Amino acid sequence: MIRVKQAILVEGKYDQNTLKQLVDTEVFVTNGFGVLNDREQIALLRRIAQKRGLIILTDSDGAGFLIRSKLKSMLPQENVLHAYIPDVGGKEKRKKTASKEGKLGVEGMAPEVLIGALRDCGAELDGETAEPKNAVTREDFYDLGLSGGTDSAKKRKAVLKAANLPERMSTTAMLSAVRLLYDRDEFRKLCEESL
Repeated sequence: MIRVKQAILVEGKYDQNTLKQLVDTEVFVTNGFGVLNDREQIALLRRIAQKRGLIILTDSDGAGFLIRSKLKSMLPQENVLHAYIPDVGGKEKRKKTASKEGKLGVEGMAPEVLIGALRDCGAELDGETAEPKNAVTREDFYDLGLSGGTDSAKKRKAVLKAANLPERMSTTAMLSAVRLLYDRDEFRKLCEESL
């Protein structure tokens, strides 16, 4: 069990159960889109974010990204970290069929993937803060053709796939994730190999 300083917010109770087996911290549940209309829960999450910090860990499907996006405007971003799981096809063991998009959610991820996602977002694990690598800039994205060009979206999608990041990430979210995972040289090499 790994101790995490920040609290974690996930979509559902099965995600919560999965994480509670891996980490020693409070894990809160959005109950899907329910959190967006629950003023009391949003107020609680704001207080938690200000006091301890909060990690948002949603599925990589459209619903997960919509919940994450809405929460960004409702919570103090200086105390909120965003952990991302990769796009992995399949279905959770408890389900009879795959999700609408055919992707595994948080509950279906391997433990090492979830711990890696927490480390990569800069979570404070066992008293040590992961140092994010932040050498990649918006200018690098522009120079590499990942923003501001006619084929930028297509290029970003190729790089997201090569980096094993969710395909629905916005340019800003992608930049945040890339800053945590790669230094400038590593990222340029990844782009050269995937474009």
